[in-house]
Amino acid sequence: MAEQANLLIKALCDPKAAGDFSLSEWDRCIRMARHSNVLSRLSFLLKDQTESGQIAAPVREHLLAARVVADQHERIMRWEVRQVERVLGPMARQTILLKGAAYVTRGLPPARGRLYSDLDIMVPLSEIDRVETALLQNGWEHIKLEPYDQRYYRQWMHELPPLRHGVRKTCLDVHHTILPRSGRLRPAPDLLFKAAAPMEGTYFRTLSSADMVLHSAAHLFQDGDLAGGLRDLTDLDDLLRYFDLQAGFWDDLVSRGETLGLLRPLFYALRYTRKILGTPIPESVRIRAESGSPPAMALKIMDHAVSRALTPLEPVANTPGAGFARWFLYVRSHYLRMPPTLLFVHLLRKAVRRAH
Repeated sequence: MAEQANLLIKALCDPKAAGDFSLSEWDRCIRMARHSNVLSRLSFLLKDQTESGQIAAPVREHLLAARVVADQHERIMRWEVRQVERVLGPMARQTILLKGAAYVTRGLPPARGRLYSDLDIMVPLSEIDRVETALLQNGWEHIKLEPYDQRYYRQWMHELPPLRHGVRKTCLDVHHTILPRSGRLRPAPDLLFKAAAPMEGTYFRTLSSADMVLHSAAHLFQDGDLAGGLRDLTDLDDLLRYFDLQAGFWDDLVSRGETLGLLRPLFYALRYTRKILGTPIPESVRIRAESGSPPAMALKIMDHAVSRALTPLEPVANTPGAGFARWFLYVRSHYLRMPPTLLFVHLLRKAVRRAH
C-alpha cells in the first residue's frame, strides 16, 4: 500500500520517472492525484512528455483534460480579482491578495495547474465594515446566515462569514488577519500590512516573500487539519524553491517567523517539505528553525500522523492508520484554533445541528 501511495509523490518529485509507469500504475496515480487535488499540477509537470508522446495515449487524455480545467480556473480567478478591485475602488490599495489569488496574479509557481475554490483577500480590521458593505451592495451575499455562524466568524475567527456572488456563484473570503483571533498563535496584522509588496498593474498588494511562506505554513500546520494537505505542501515546496533565488530570503524567513510568533508552523513546513518532497533547505536555516520544534514525544507523534495524513486520499492506496491520523490532526487543528471551553461548546453545537 505504501508503495502505491508513493507513486504520486514519485511523479511529483521526478516527473521523468513517471514515463516508466505501467498503465495500472498510472490508473492508481491519476486517481490519487485527483483525490489530492494535484492532477492539474501533475499534468503541467508532465506537459513536455505528453506532447512528445512519451506517455501512453489513454493517460495523455486525462492529463490534457486536467490542464484544460486548470486553465479555465485561472481565467475565472483573474476575472474575479478584477471584479473585486473594481468594487473596492480606492480601498483596494489597502487590500492584500492571499494564497491562490496572489500566486496567479504574481505569476508564482504554485499557480501552475491550480484549482480554485474561492478568492481570499485581507483588509485592515478598521476597513472591514466598509469593504463588506461595498461587496454586499454589488452582488455578493452571505452563505452562512444563522446567528451563531455570524457570531462565530465575527467574534472568534480571522475573517468575515464567507461570501458568494449571487450571479457568478464564486466565493470570496475577506480576512483581517491570517489566523483566528481565538487561536494560540496570533501574528500582528499590522506587521503583515507594513511589509506587503505592491504589484504592477493593480491596486492590490501581496504578502512579502517570507510572510507568504509563513502564511502557507500557518494555514497548513496551525489552522488546517491536513485533509488534502499534499496540495498545500507542494505550494510550500514551490515557494521555497522559487524564493531561494532571492538574496537574503532564508535569513528573513526565520527572522520573520520569530517576529510573528510562527516558528512552530515554519519548523513543520521546512521539516515535511524536505522529508516528503525533497525540498532543499540550507542546513543553517534548519538549525535556526529547530527552536520552533515541539517536545520530542510530540514531534514523534506529528511525524507519524503527518506521514500518514498526507498519503493521497484514495481508498485503495491509504496507508495503515491514515484515517486515524487525519482524525487526530482534525482534532488538533480545532484545539489550536479555540480554547477548550469554547471548543467544547462549538463542537457540541455542531453535533446537535448534524443530529437535526
